[in-house]
Amino acid sequence: MKKPPFLLFYSLISGLLFSLAWPANGFPPLLFVAFVPLLLMEGYFLSNRSNNHSFGIFFRVWPAFIIWNGLTTWWIYNSTFFGVTMAVLINSVFMSLTFWLFHFMRRRLKNPSQGYLGLIFAWISFEFLHHHWDLNWPWLSLGNGFSAWPSWMQWYEFTGMFGGSLWVLVINILIYKIIQSWLDGTSLKIAFRKLWLPVAVMALPLAVSLLMYYTYREKTAPVDVVVVQPNIDPYEEQYELPADLVIEHATKLALTKADSLTDFVVFPESMVQPNWSSGLMIWENDLDNHPTINMFRNGLLKELPLAGIVVGYSTYRSYEPGEAIPPTARKFKNRDGYYDAFNTAFLFRNYPDLQRTHKSKLTPGVELMPFPWLLKPLGDFAIDLGGTVGQLGTDPERIPFTINDTLKISPVICYESVYGEFVAGFVRNGSNMIFVITNDGWWGNTAGHRQHALFSSVRAIETRRSVARSANTGISCFVNQRGDIMQPTPYWETAVIRQEINANDKITFYVRYGDYIARGSVLGLVLLLLVAVTQRRR
Repeated sequence: MKKPPFLLFYSLISGLLFSLAWPANGFPPLLFVAFVPLLLMEGYFLSNRSNNHSFGIFFRVWPAFIIWNGLTTWWIYNSTFFGVTMAVLINSVFMSLTFWLFHFMRRRLKNPSQGYLGLIFAWISFEFLHHHWDLNWPWLSLGNGFSAWPSWMQWYEFTGMFGGSLWVLVINILIYKIIQSWLDGTSLKIAFRKLWLPVAVMALPLAVSLLMYYTYREKTAPVDVVVVQPNIDPYEEQYELPADLVIEHATKLALTKADSLTDFVVFPESMVQPNWSSGLMIWENDLDNHPTINMFRNGLLKELPLAGIVVGYSTYRSYEPGEAIPPTARKFKNRDGYYDAFNTAFLFRNYPDLQRTHKSKLTPGVELMPFPWLLKPLGDFAIDLGGTVGQLGTDPERIPFTINDTLKISPVICYESVYGEFVAGFVRNGSNMIFVITNDGWWGNTAGHRQHALFSSVRAIETRRSVARSANTGISCFVNQRGDIMQPTPYWETAVIRQEINANDKITFYVRYGDYIARGSVLGLVLLLLVAVTQRRR
């Protein structure tokens, strides 16, 4: 293979291909060739290994991943410059290290062609790590790239989002090998004939998905849901307005669409906030006597006695002497004792039914202090980005809101909607539909809130559960079990929408077995690394 004139050019082209493929308005098929320029670069480094250190490829591919991260997640800047800097630079470093690890294995394997398995195993393992460690950031997982095209990802009900990542990686490798064989002297005619394999690998899942999309029929089990988008400015109003005024405003909006036939009214994340100036905190130790709880019970529930009300709060819980103190707890500054802060979703129904769940997939640097054993002293410097900040408490289990034996609801709070296996946990525990409550006003009218809304389509397909999505502002909508978004609301407008969505009790293959592709990739990566290291020593 001839030495390419500009290795940097390969990196720039790859970064642009990833960016142009990405939702909300990208062209996802570009993902099938986005790795090809980087693989051409890797092939050059491998064939000239005597003149290039293996880690040198890290600095060559880093620009591609900086471009991809920067052009697709720059909108974080609207809330925090520090946050966008860390998200773009650190995530691009992790991506570059993952690609270097693939090159490292190729250098040491007796048969370098086996190293292409290393790219698949390493990249999917990296994405899996991003779903589970303290620096979690799975936003740019490859399988999410099709989130705006639900007809292309119906087979995610069997594989989850990682099936899409596997699809992208395999096709990139196949196309690269054809291009490389042509560059190495194979005639264009013969190289062109080899295209049947990547075309088949792309066409077969696509054909299956289109067939599933156009033949899928939901079982009729209607639930009447009203979704409210109160459109409260998170920077100027949300944490300044008294809670009673916020509740009155939201209640009036709900009653413009809700009536005696309404089964649920859904309000957004962290809509009800404590009043710091008056000292009116929302302590979970004594919820029945809290004024905001009674406002819902004596207000909207009196108007809609048969409905369930789902609403987001910022709450606290203090621990009594002798109770176990979890690692997330904070010490009171002006007295002895400890307390936890939570990003909470409540379900109000007829007294005394009051159910709650706590957000458990937390945003790093905002609600989660990464690696607390090392960084806990810096908890006071967490980025102020929505609701209670600093290390929050979480729930150990995914417990749905229970209405009766045949209807349970997944209460998914904001960032949690990015995590397929997490949401599937609610469904394994009996959930029949998903309510997403979020506050997407922090990012302005950018791709951020649109990308976030599209993740609900992926979750709907993986679980075959209908979704009702309430955003403080952004995109409130309904999503059917095929992943189609219905009645999306405009950004920065007060809105109320109503629709019947179907409950479902069937368990998909993905819900039953979870991220088996990712776990298999982790095992494959470990084994391939062992082979590469031992072969090199021999």
